[in-house]
Amino acid sequence: MAKAGFVHCPNEPDVAKCFFCLIELEGWEPNDDPWVEHSKRRNCGFLSLTKHFDDLTMEEFYMLEMTRLRTFLCETGRSIINSFEEEVAATRKRLVDNFVSKHQYISQMPTACHDDPPAQSSESSYYQSKKIQEKCEV
Repeated sequence: MAKAGFVHCPNEPDVAKCFFCLIELEGWEPNDDPWVEHSKRRNCGFLSLTKHFDDLTMEEFYMLEMTRLRTFLCETGRSIINSFEEEVAATRKRLVDNFVSKHQYISQMPTACHDDPPAQSSESSYYQSKKIQEKCEV
């Protein structure tokens, strides 16, 4: 498994993760082929190496490491953005519920505005998160 790029995740007893593309494998069976499972993530830079990892030049290793770090940072950033958006939606709901309960306020807004609170977020934060996601997908 290590030759295919997988490392053990100490927090999860039955999970292995690619050190490069961060794909996780769960429920590993002894007859599973790590290369076949790993090939499901086609954009993994480790899989696209044309020579053995030990034979990389310093420049090739540096470029591989930069790509790996970009993948890690994009994944981490995406996770933080998603958590933040969930917290914003929950906070917005608590604030609206609190206002309604204290002031017996009856909303005159169209129902569609209440159906999807994340859609009400400002354009700037929406477009900022989209720009980050687009950079991570490149």
